[in-house]
Amino acid sequence: MGEPRRDDARREHAPGPVRLWTPVFLLILTVCLGTFLAGQGLNAGTSVYVERLGGTATYAGILATVFSVTAAAVRFVAGPLVDRRGRRVVMTVGAAVMVVGTAGPLFSGGLGLLVLWRLLQGVGFSCVTTAVATAAADVVPRERLGEGIGHFGLGQAVAMSVGPAVALALVASDPASNLFIGVTAAAVLALACALLCRYERDPRKLPATCSYRVRWEREQMRAGQGEAALEQAEQEDGDAARQERAALAAEGASADDAPSDDGTAPAEGASGRRGLRGAFARSFEPAALPGAAIAFLTVPAFSFGIFFVGLYGTHLGVGNAGLFYTVSAVVMIIVRLRSSAFMDRLPGIKIFTVAISGGVVAFALLFAAGQVASGPVLDAVFYAAGAFYGTCLGLCQPLNQTIAVRYSPPARLGAANALFQLGIDLGMGTATLVWGALSDVAGFGPTILCALGCLLVAYGAAWWIYPAPERRWTRQC
Repeated sequence: MGEPRRDDARREHAPGPVRLWTPVFLLILTVCLGTFLAGQGLNAGTSVYVERLGGTATYAGILATVFSVTAAAVRFVAGPLVDRRGRRVVMTVGAAVMVVGTAGPLFSGGLGLLVLWRLLQGVGFSCVTTAVATAAADVVPRERLGEGIGHFGLGQAVAMSVGPAVALALVASDPASNLFIGVTAAAVLALACALLCRYERDPRKLPATCSYRVRWEREQMRAGQGEAALEQAEQEDGDAARQERAALAAEGASADDAPSDDGTAPAEGASGRRGLRGAFARSFEPAALPGAAIAFLTVPAFSFGIFFVGLYGTHLGVGNAGLFYTVSAVVMIIVRLRSSAFMDRLPGIKIFTVAISGGVVAFALLFAAGQVASGPVLDAVFYAAGAFYGTCLGLCQPLNQTIAVRYSPPARLGAANALFQLGIDLGMGTATLVWGALSDVAGFGPTILCALGCLLVAYGAAWWIYPAPERRWTRQC
C-alpha cells in the first residue's frame, strides 16, 4: 500500500490540462448509468413488489442477499477475466446476462422464481460493474484520476437515486410487473453501449497519460515491435505525447510494472504477489484494500437508503416517498460536479469527514421523521434527509474508489476494482438481510440508528486504514 508512483512526473511533463471528456469516456458513463439504474431500481423496487404480492420484509431481505452474495462470488472470477480477457468482453457478457435476469420475471410471475432472477441479476451486475469501473480507470488521464472517477461515480450516484425513485413509481402502477419493463430497458441500454466500447483495439486514440495506453506502449517496446507505432503515435498526438513518453523513459519503466505479453499482470512485483498462492491474491489486488474496506463499512448505511427508505416512507404516510431519491440525486449531481475542484487536492480523510457528517444528519432526520405526525412537516423532514444523504453518498463512493485505484499497480486495475466492488457487495448483502429482519422485529427506528452507527464506525476506521497520505489533514507535497 505504498504511495502512487509516476503521477508526479506525469504532471510535470504534461503541457496543460489534458482531455477528460472523450467519446469512449461518455460511452463508459452510459454503461455505468444503465447498469446502476437497473441494479438499484431492482434493489429498491423488489421489496415493494414482494410486499404487494403478499411477501414480507424478511423475504425481501433474503432476495437482496441472494443478489449481493452472488455478485460478491462472481468478483473472484470477474476481476482476473477483466485483466486477462479484456474489459469489453466481460462487460458485454455481463450486460447480456443482466438483461435475461431483468426480463425473466415478466414471463414467470409470482414470487417463487424471484430467487433465480435475482441470482442472474447479481451475476450480470457484478461482471458489468467490475469491467466498467476498470474501463473508466483505463481512459481517465492519471493526473485527473480523482476528478474522472468522481464524474464516473456521478453515473452511479444518480442511478442509485433516480433508479429507486423510478422503480417505486413503476411498482406502484398496475400491474406491479411494470418494474421489470423499466429495468430491462436500462439493462438493454447498458448492453448497447458496451458493444460500442472498443478502445482496447487502438489505445493510441486515448489521451497520452491514460494508464491503458501507457501499458500498451510499454508492451510494444518490450516486444520489440513498437518503434514504428510509437513514432506514428508521436506524429498524431504532438508535443503532449512526446513529453509523456520522455517522462516515462526518465522514470525507467521496468518489467516489474509492465504487463506480460499476453496482457496479464506481472508474476511478481512490489506487492509480493508470487508468494501469495490463494485464490484471493490471484483474484484481487491487495493495494486496493483501504478503499474497499471503508466502502464495506459505509455501504450498510447506504443499503438501508436504497432498499428500505421507500418502504419506510410508505409506512410513515409520506406524500411521495420516491421524492427522497430525487432530492438526493439532485444534491449528488451538484456535489459530484463540484468535487473536481478538490478531489485530487485534498487528503481523503478531510473529504470523508464532510461525507460522514452529511450521512449522520441524514439518518438523524430519518429517525426524527418517525416521531412526527403525518403532514407537511413529516414530508419536509423526510425530503431534507434525502439532501444530506445525497451529500454523503456523492462523496463516499468516488473517494473510496479513487483510493482503491490510485494505490494499485496499473496492470492490476481489474483486480483492484473487483476488490472494491466486493467490499460493496459484502457490505450490502450482509446489511440488507439484517435490516429486513430487524425492521420486521423491532421496527424501522432502531434499524435507522444501527445504520447511523455504521457510518461512525467507518469514520473511525478510516483514520487507521487509509494510506498515510490520505490520513494527513493537510496535503503534503
